[in-house]
Amino acid sequence: MLMAHPDVLKDLIGQYETLCTLYAENGSEEARRRMDDVAYTLCVSTGTRDIESALVAARHRLPGARAAEDSLVAT
Repeated sequence: MLMAHPDVLKDLIGQYETLCTLYAENGSEEARRRMDDVAYTLCVSTGTRDIESALVAARHRLPGARAAEDSLVAT
């Protein structure tokens, strides 16, 4: 699977969060359509099927991301 560049993922996350805020504030159909488009792109870019999983996967690929559970890492 091709992996999206971290800068692209960071931009998509920012767009999605901004559009969620706009949609929550005014409920415009345009914001909703754009939010759905960005959600789809995030899912494709991360190989996931839902936006929640896509956001988690994208954030884990950003520089400085740390795994929440590292007990399986050898010491």
